[in-house]
Amino acid sequence: MRPPVFDIDMESFRADPYPVLAKMRADVPIAYVPQLGAIVFTRRDDIFVCEKNIDVFSSHQPDGLMNKLMGHNMMRKDGEAHQRERKMIFPSVSPKTVRDIWQTQFQTIADLLVANLMPKGGADLVTEYAMPLSGEALKVITGLSNISFEEMDRWSQAMIDGIANYHGDPQVEASCHNATAAIDAAIDEMVPVLQKEPDHSLLSVMMQAGLEMDSTRANVKLAISGGQNEPRDAIAGCAWALLTHGAELERVQSGEVTWLQVFEEYARWISPIGMSPRRVAKNHSYESIDFEPEDRVFFMFGSANRDESVFDDASAFDVGRDNQKSIPFGAGPHFCAGAWASRSLVAEVALPTLFSRFTGLGLDPDQPVNFDGWAFRGPQSLAVKWEA
Repeated sequence: MRPPVFDIDMESFRADPYPVLAKMRADVPIAYVPQLGAIVFTRRDDIFVCEKNIDVFSSHQPDGLMNKLMGHNMMRKDGEAHQRERKMIFPSVSPKTVRDIWQTQFQTIADLLVANLMPKGGADLVTEYAMPLSGEALKVITGLSNISFEEMDRWSQAMIDGIANYHGDPQVEASCHNATAAIDAAIDEMVPVLQKEPDHSLLSVMMQAGLEMDSTRANVKLAISGGQNEPRDAIAGCAWALLTHGAELERVQSGEVTWLQVFEEYARWISPIGMSPRRVAKNHSYESIDFEPEDRVFFMFGSANRDESVFDDASAFDVGRDNQKSIPFGAGPHFCAGAWASRSLVAEVALPTLFSRFTGLGLDPDQPVNFDGWAFRGPQSLAVKWEA
């Protein structure tokens, strides 16, 4: 049979997707959602199994908005084509490179930001710490040292909005085109610089490996579209979670748990990247549901990571939780290549620096914190105060 239909209210879903996702897990774990134009998977084990079946649930989406707007990047390739480019970029994002090259630079950026913030006694952690830290770190990793972190954040958001522009808003599409053109110009400016002085950046290692320039450009845009908002939202989100869960903050400050455990639990609890799209490549049946070629599928990581059949008290923030079955970075061949860099930036640098340097850090009670989004989710602002 074809998947059952499940209607949602987009405004409430964007404000808080978790009640709807919980109902879907209980009643219709695989369903067609007209408002999303996709068949939605909500249970962890179904996603874990089907995401790996790339012969059916393909990342190759030649007519998808990402390909049309950003170019054909490695995330939209399967099999040997995907593995070829993944191998090419590995020297830039490997655990060893992150540890030996990037983490020191991340720390330098964080130290400078904190030094500038300390005398103020308060700030919006999203715009004044998480966003610039994420943007400056991404400049280093991508090799686009010739731009500002504000441009990095703006271009990332424009591309995210563009690839989710299923209703064809011309202004959203134009903004995305402007962002990708600006990225191409920044790449053109850096190519001769990195040819003369190669480094470990994504742009440099792809050039050194001889990857075609169209694919190189597409992969840099991919890194920007996902590599800016995820750590930005995780840094701010983790800070908010700890400041609203004092007992959990005490557990990490006492050494009972690590900052990495904090990050892993937050990424399970409120997945910064909550969804990954796929295209059905051929007729297939799974759990009595019939899939047809060109069906659009959304694997909802944000739902999988709150699956009650996998995680006890799944809606609770518990930094000591066993998160081995959590899939915030996906599973299988498309496991996020930037996962090690993200863990380093958030758990090894951003959070310990923030909580060790500011005395009396707390939320500003006069400024509410609002979260937004379902495919990408994070706080829109985070006003805090400390002893200056």
